[in-house]
Amino acid sequence: MTSALPRQEYLPQLDAAESYFQCLQLLERLHRLMLDLIKDDFERVGRCDLTPVQALLLYNLGEAEVSAGELRSRGMYQGSNVSYNLKKLVGMGYVHHERSDQDRRSVRVRLTVDGQSVREQIGQLFARHAADLVDTGILDDPPLDAVNRQWRRIERYWLDQIRYIY
Repeated sequence: MTSALPRQEYLPQLDAAESYFQCLQLLERLHRLMLDLIKDDFERVGRCDLTPVQALLLYNLGEAEVSAGELRSRGMYQGSNVSYNLKKLVGMGYVHHERSDQDRRSVRVRLTVDGQSVREQIGQLFARHAADLVDTGILDDPPLDAVNRQWRRIERYWLDQIRYIY
């Protein structure tokens, strides 16, 4: 009995540019799927007042008190207007905001109790998924920490490219 080779063994070798582009497409699809997972989780518990992007903003805000610019740099919001979403979140009672004493143009934001509840829900969702992925062995090859190191190197490269342009 012969064992079948894993599917990727049958794929022809791609040149670096094509592999890079496929990687970028996959990253975009994964981000969209993550937003869909958040949406589905919220629908299961009857929460329909937040968009997945707004929920992700709350999750990324965390325990800190930050400016909108700092929050924008923490996560991916798929073309969304962070300032607009923060204004909506303040209006819905998920985020508290106040002007900075040092710079009156700057607004500092932090989670309210309701915002912390949403953050906890998202954290539980991510923890469940991580546990399932560990149990199934999906994160073993390559190890997720190696994948994350690779993405951080790409992130540094991109940042260097942006700095070089300007």
